[in-house]
Amino acid sequence: MKNKHIENSGKYKGLKVNSGIDQPPMVNPNALHKTPSRRKKTLSADEYVEGILAGNRMILSRAVTLVESVKPEHQELAQEIIVRCLPHAGKSIRIGITGVPGAGKSTFIEALGKHITSQNGKLAVLAIDPSSERSRGSILGDKTRMEELSGDDNAYIRPSPSAGSLGGVARKTRETVVLCEAAGFDTIFIETVGVGQSETAVQSMVDFFLLIQIAGAGDELQGIKRGIMEMSDGIVINKADGNNIEKAELARSQFRNALHLFPPSPSGWEPQVLTCSSVMKTGIAETWKMITEYISFVQKNNYFDARRNQQSKYWMYESINEVLKTSFYNHGIVKPQLIQFEEAVLNNRISSFVAAKQLLNLYFKEVKNQ
Repeated sequence: MKNKHIENSGKYKGLKVNSGIDQPPMVNPNALHKTPSRRKKTLSADEYVEGILAGNRMILSRAVTLVESVKPEHQELAQEIIVRCLPHAGKSIRIGITGVPGAGKSTFIEALGKHITSQNGKLAVLAIDPSSERSRGSILGDKTRMEELSGDDNAYIRPSPSAGSLGGVARKTRETVVLCEAAGFDTIFIETVGVGQSETAVQSMVDFFLLIQIAGAGDELQGIKRGIMEMSDGIVINKADGNNIEKAELARSQFRNALHLFPPSPSGWEPQVLTCSSVMKTGIAETWKMITEYISFVQKNNYFDARRNQQSKYWMYESINEVLKTSFYNHGIVKPQLIQFEEAVLNNRISSFVAAKQLLNLYFKEVKNQ
């Protein structure tokens, strides 16, 4: 090692270069002997159903992943699991929760959720999650924002990225509800973001629709779509604490007056407006009491079953529409023609309506000849 450097030879006086240390190998030698990671065992439909009915959350999560998958083989297995879980579903209270961004929905859901689980209730929180249009990634972080609830043994939180297809995620959310009910969850929260089309989808799969609002943001009724308020079975003014209590009470009276202008609900229920503080945990028990009173009310007048039957009918037609739409766009003859017709429309060689008609005629002709 001494003679490794020429500077250490005798002809150079006063020079000495240390040999240093040997460089480590480029590849970690331990990696060559590392045990290969085990892939998850592929489960059969029997194993999935058995695990779900036993309340196994890992198997439930894997089943939900199958439901959300676009692979045909996954969808086929998922539908078999759902069909077999259906007889064990339908025994929960399904609650839709919406509100403008910043209304404190996640904090509210955690506070109400902990109230439910403290009474030995089992809660599943499903989020219709609008995905990023650029990356197609989920932009919500419910599990990180509901730390206390996500660690609760009686709670299950599952965000579902929509990847730009509201109809698709709504149908998958409804199928996830079936799996969660079969797994023993007696209360289902379906959360959505903002005030828009997703609320209509949520309202079509829940028993009680709750609108979360806040006070002190200017005109309390401005920007709220009438349709959303008409859908609501109850309204909660959140963040009613500290200096905001008076504003919350004022907002409450404004909403109550506004609700009187709407036609009566088909359920016969008169929507209530409450105030609460998710942080201080005030008004949470009253909110849950309102929900349970509503469920009792509609069960007695048979609206509960009538609404669920109507929802089942609605989702039958929605499923037909979704399958037909997927079949059309993925058809071997139609798919390559779409870009050509699109270019023709953009270059004004053909109108949008004529292009659509010709593509549909092409599709129906091919289907008829199959």
